[in-house]
Amino acid sequence: MAEEPIQNLWQEVRDLSLGTTTRIDHLPSPPTPLQFLREYVSPNKPCLISNAVNHWPATTLWQSTPYLINTLSPSIVSLHLTPTGRADALSPHPTSPSSLCFASAEVQHLPFPDALTRVLESEPDCVGYLQQQNDCFRSEYGSLSQDCDPDFPWATEALGCLPEAVNLWIGNDLSETSFHKDHYENIYAVVSGEKHFLLLPPTDVHRMYIREYPAAEYRYSQDTGEFSLELEEPVRNVPWCSVNPYPSPELKEKEMTKFPLYFNGPRPFEVTVKAGEILYLPSMWFHHVKQSPDGRGLTIAVNYWYDMRFDIKYAYFNFLQSLPHSMLCNPASSGYLGMESQYNSSICNSEDESSMGDITASANDNLYDDPDGAVLK
Repeated sequence: MAEEPIQNLWQEVRDLSLGTTTRIDHLPSPPTPLQFLREYVSPNKPCLISNAVNHWPATTLWQSTPYLINTLSPSIVSLHLTPTGRADALSPHPTSPSSLCFASAEVQHLPFPDALTRVLESEPDCVGYLQQQNDCFRSEYGSLSQDCDPDFPWATEALGCLPEAVNLWIGNDLSETSFHKDHYENIYAVVSGEKHFLLLPPTDVHRMYIREYPAAEYRYSQDTGEFSLELEEPVRNVPWCSVNPYPSPELKEKEMTKFPLYFNGPRPFEVTVKAGEILYLPSMWFHHVKQSPDGRGLTIAVNYWYDMRFDIKYAYFNFLQSLPHSMLCNPASSGYLGMESQYNSSICNSEDESSMGDITASANDNLYDDPDGAVLK
């Protein structure tokens, strides 16, 4: 059966390379360039690294909110606003609530002190997040650039290039990032608070149920304090992961039935990145992110995007992703996944799936298959 080799692949990748627990390697200090290349970049394997940013002035200076405000007081920054804390995520369609759309945040450009206040005063129905995936740390937040290293020498040497972009993320516990992937090698440093990642390797692409959704944007009314959701014109479809790994209790059974490949397959890798730690997130890995703030109510992180190599791994991934999702939807083959009657044939209808062949290219072009991408992180 066609689905069996693909399901076997998920387990073999873990048996041979990634490990069979939900943990990833934790290095007590930065690796050498050769170790990083051989043990993590080449096998496309994540790791957590301690004691790599202890020398950064940011690790102490950014604990002071007055320091951030004074340093960035003249800066205009991008504030992302949503009614849920989930931007670049799926939301009920504004004119057909029984279906979904891909919703992006309202973006306002404000002086940093005002924008930070909006983050700190966020409510569950109006969540502010400071981020912009356009090398914002070296542009909007350039006054802070001297507080962090411009790159990680061990990563730069191993990858053979300097970072393509460096981004700053300032948020709170109300912000959450839906599952997505990036076409970058990502060195993700947490300066304050914690980030909680769920990770799945590129080989698990079918478990993400990537489909195309019409793009929409939130609009925030200063007069009413309410959001509306407007579809983009002309219509533009965005390929996006359909799975929410944390469904509400009343929706959990329904979600498990809709997405059995995710919920009944191998468990995702889990990692909490604490202040002062770095996550190496390899290119094309799917990741979902939550965060816990520090005592002020802030989580601050800086991520360095290095260009990925479009090599044979990329070709393998494109081939795997091109296989029709319906190949895995045989209700008679419960086996490893134990799906049996949980399958809903309408979920497995290939007409409901996105055209997989162009997903990687289109996502790389518009950065929706990010980050944090515009995604929160």
